[in-house]
Amino acid sequence: MFENLSERLENSLRSLSGQGTLTEDNVRETLREVRKALLEADVALPVVKDFIERVREQALGQDVLKSLKPGEALVKIVHDELVHVMGDTNDALDLNAKPPVVVLMAGLQGSGKTTSVAKLAHYLREREKKKAMVVSADIYRPAAIDQLETLAGEVDAEFCSSQSDQDPVDIVHNAVGEAKRRHADVLLVDTAGRLHVDEDMMGEIRRLNEAVNPHETLFVVDAMTGQDAANTARAFADALPLTGVVLTKADGDSRGGAALSVRQITGKPIKFMGTGEKTDALEPFHPDRIASRILGMGDVLSLVEEAERKVDQDKAEKLAKKMKKGRAMDYEDLKEQFQQMRNMGGMASMLDKMPGMGQMSQMAQDPAAEKNIKHMEALINSMTPYERRHPQQIKGSRKRRIAQGAGLEIQDLNRLIKQHKTMSKMMKKMKGKGGKEMMRGMEGMMGGQGGPGGGPGGGMPPM
Repeated sequence: MFENLSERLENSLRSLSGQGTLTEDNVRETLREVRKALLEADVALPVVKDFIERVREQALGQDVLKSLKPGEALVKIVHDELVHVMGDTNDALDLNAKPPVVVLMAGLQGSGKTTSVAKLAHYLREREKKKAMVVSADIYRPAAIDQLETLAGEVDAEFCSSQSDQDPVDIVHNAVGEAKRRHADVLLVDTAGRLHVDEDMMGEIRRLNEAVNPHETLFVVDAMTGQDAANTARAFADALPLTGVVLTKADGDSRGGAALSVRQITGKPIKFMGTGEKTDALEPFHPDRIASRILGMGDVLSLVEEAERKVDQDKAEKLAKKMKKGRAMDYEDLKEQFQQMRNMGGMASMLDKMPGMGQMSQMAQDPAAEKNIKHMEALINSMTPYERRHPQQIKGSRKRRIAQGAGLEIQDLNRLIKQHKTMSKMMKKMKGKGGKEMMRGMEGMMGGQGGPGGGPGGGMPPM
């Protein structure tokens, strides 16, 4: 996420890290590169101008000029300004009202509105312990109502049925009554979208908004549309009393223009960010955490929170005790680690949140890296439970049977065996000073240079 912007900003600021003092000249040169990075990330020009001017004023202030580490001081200024541009703090969904709290979701067609309704229902049930009901007021898009009903079943949300021949206002009025009858805490309303902003759509959404007076009106926008996302959000903010924005497809946005532009252009906070296709891939938007990730500082708080929700604590504790006793990981442990990693969004998602792991995160996003892990899982699944628990017994005919069962070659199994040995050593060293060995081991698992396979693609090669 935001890889291109992150790399450009890190490179721009790195040039000052070794400078003994900040001067107008080196600040001007650095900020010129920062400006280019922001514009290439499709951040709106007015936002870029204000950002650069505020950073320049602070960078040339007396406190910074007298700092013992002026390069680090400038990085902090840039970080704090990124946080400010994106909204300073997380603006949570306001559920402080008499149930059912009505939340209206608006946006263009294709922005991920219907999926976001389901994700938000899942979020409310899992994190807020609220009973959510969903209803579709989209009477135009074929199968829109059926799609929401299917998604509601997947996230265990109450579904209020509607028909394409009904008036949208009548649909929502009926849904409010049904939500009261079923004692739902929150009613999420999916509205009709269009391929572009037009008066008919705006008129209908205004009519809906006035009729039901929702407690929250959220604008759903595709992060990958960059600056256009901010401009579209402004058009909706002019037409509706928006209370916030949901930024979808942020995991596919390598630029970051939308995240950095929406708040300043619309004056409305980004409340949630979609980070994947799964129904649990919706996160509260924390400007300080996103700014840290953009500058390569990681997002340890989000990583810890995610681990607490998604990691099997019993299995994690079991592996930790094993490591403390100095016992090596077996293939059953490795398979469980792959599953835990997948539950947390995959290796790329995890590395993206770890400080200083930006480059490795990009390596993990290579399709070949994901393919390598799938091949390793196939080989492990082809083993018997005994073989997984006793890796040293995998020899001769066992190797042939395992490779054939996975549809791969014996050489591939040999690479896995070598990688497993390396990873076992790496895990043992995590309690000591084995940081470099751990990095090399992870590169090997992803197929990077210096891995057990040696050279580029040192892990299991694509086939």
